[in-house]
Amino acid sequence: MKLVVITVSDRCYRGETEDKSGPILVQAGQALGWSARPVVVPDDKSALAEAIAQALADRARVVLTSGGTGLAPRDVTPEATRPFIATELPGVSQLLMERSLQETPFAAFGRGLAGLSATSPRALILNIPGSPKAANTTVATLFPLFKHMIEQLDQKERPTGAYVDHSVA
Repeated sequence: MKLVVITVSDRCYRGETEDKSGPILVQAGQALGWSARPVVVPDDKSALAEAIAQALADRARVVLTSGGTGLAPRDVTPEATRPFIATELPGVSQLLMERSLQETPFAAFGRGLAGLSATSPRALILNIPGSPKAANTTVATLFPLFKHMIEQLDQKERPTGAYVDHSVA
């Protein structure tokens, strides 16, 4: 599976600070045997839109954005992402929000989107906050679900009546 992690941060883009959340997500994907590639863009709608479009053109199955989901004027990640989402997945955002709220009440201010692209193959596009804590929560909460999601998108059939336990213990 191909994963693209797009860090959205003016300071990381200019080299003023080190990206700490993107590498967590990339390494977690690589540990699962996925092809994972990091991209860093500034807090800019058009730059982020170009990065998402390129990830989809490269046939990524999961596109994660890290950063730009808060309330600051330059937090434009959801707005740049929305045009790429053909099918919203509110349950994914809700699950991540529930887990994040266990860590900090400030998670309630997150505006991240989750949805499927209209491209072929379809891809999950997910916005998460730009902190290492949010990256670790995403890895623990959602990464175990991605394989099942891709199987559903690809309509891989299982024997009738077969139960596949994808629970996260």
